[in-house]
Amino acid sequence: MVNSRIAAVDVGNDSVKAIFGKLETEMSIPNVIARDIEDRPVIGIEELDSKNPLDGLHIRVHSPALKENNAIYRVGSLATKSDNASELDPGSSKSEEDQTLIMLFAALALDAVEAEKTEKFKKSGNTIDASYMLGTGLPLREVKEGKDAGYRSKLLGSVHQVEFLITPKYQGLKVNIKFEEVKVYPEGFAAFINLVMDNDLNIINKDLIDKRILIQDIGGLSTDIAVIKDRNVDDDKAQGFNLGVSEALEAIREEIRSKHGVELDSRRDVVEIITKKNDRNHIMVKGSRTSVHDITDRILLDLAKKQYRLLRNIWQKNSQTEICYFVGGGSTVLKDYLKALNNSLDGYNIDFFEDEKESIWMMSNAYYKLISDYKRRVDKDSAAQNKKPVEAN
Repeated sequence: MVNSRIAAVDVGNDSVKAIFGKLETEMSIPNVIARDIEDRPVIGIEELDSKNPLDGLHIRVHSPALKENNAIYRVGSLATKSDNASELDPGSSKSEEDQTLIMLFAALALDAVEAEKTEKFKKSGNTIDASYMLGTGLPLREVKEGKDAGYRSKLLGSVHQVEFLITPKYQGLKVNIKFEEVKVYPEGFAAFINLVMDNDLNIINKDLIDKRILIQDIGGLSTDIAVIKDRNVDDDKAQGFNLGVSEALEAIREEIRSKHGVELDSRRDVVEIITKKNDRNHIMVKGSRTSVHDITDRILLDLAKKQYRLLRNIWQKNSQTEICYFVGGGSTVLKDYLKALNNSLDGYNIDFFEDEKESIWMMSNAYYKLISDYKRRVDKDSAAQNKKPVEAN
């Protein structure tokens, strides 16, 4: 059997969150790319290898799954500094965007070069051959449209290569990525799994397991509302909407630029301004601490009202619902506004994760639980097959 490594990857609009191996590696990369040239200019190139690869991710990606094959990109933090930086657009389908695959391959390649050091993968010359058993997901809307099958088939059966160009520590290395298996889960179902089960899929939240619950997952580009009944997602009632926080973040970014003359590199910078512990909703303007509370409050409250309207409509159609959990990076941004609206309006039984990391990493944690369980079952079946006695002719 192929020596495949577990990978659980959530390609979120704000960032990629990935977990590898036996929980020994976690990785977060801003979901930003920028087309680039092979010989990007670097100041102090002799110091390149002393820097963090995540801060200088410069790669060429070759894959038959890509519309634009063999192109060169800055990825993550490095891309945010580019004039031509690209983030996923509202209304786009995650399963059909090259950017989704580029971010996925970049994360896997970064893990592979580290895993090779501990002899988990083979290296021949400058090329590492890596095999993964991948757990990932797509918005509920795309799964209901059947796009998960096409996304899975893009990944399976092909070799996808990432070549590190002017990247700290890894310059000149190539990684050939193959998938032994790819599991694509609906994001709402994954959130439910994470709520009620541990890493071995043992039930840890017995109070929730048989309740009728909603899970409203607010992402960058979309919102999924999963309807959970009898321990399963009700496929007919679960819904996905093209409403996320990205447009609101872009509106805040643009208004800050026009009102204060301050250019923010990416949506992630906006998120940091509205969620940081100290000096929340403040920026520096010509060296002076300046409030942007009027901008963020108006735009985010408007979005929260739209999200609350979705909740109300789904709850009315599922009147015996007992609780709704808000999850995802978008819920972290909108939490205070949604709580205030709920207190002044319908007073539904809603809950949030006070641990922001738990909410943001919920999908990747769930994919990890599901793909690990699948691998355990595959390994168990393989072991059982090997123990069968050979019959005499």
